[in-house]
Amino acid sequence: MSIENKVENEMQQTDNQKKEEILQSFDRFKNYLGDQVSKGEKMGLGEESLAKGAEKVADYLAKHEEPRNSEEKLLQELWKVGDKDQQHHLAHMLVRMAQNTN
Repeated sequence: MSIENKVENEMQQTDNQKKEEILQSFDRFKNYLGDQVSKGEKMGLGEESLAKGAEKVADYLAKHEEPRNSEEKLLQELWKVGDKDQQHHLAHMLVRMAQNTN
């Protein structure tokens, strides 16, 4: 199973209460993303694989979740107006941001 499929399955299986806790504040979201990136790095994933996982998370959130704060709203708007290449670059930036939170 690819990293993208694993990420998508995890997002779909996360219960609403946990999603609400993660998305409640942007700092919590960054910390969650940082934890997930750290887990991926420990599994030996490189930045490209991590970015593909981040793309899946961002795509899921943009389609299925309402932003809970202004930072999430900005990310959602950037995601929606970007083409695939721009979204991929944004995913790389999200991974780097998450790496700097740990």
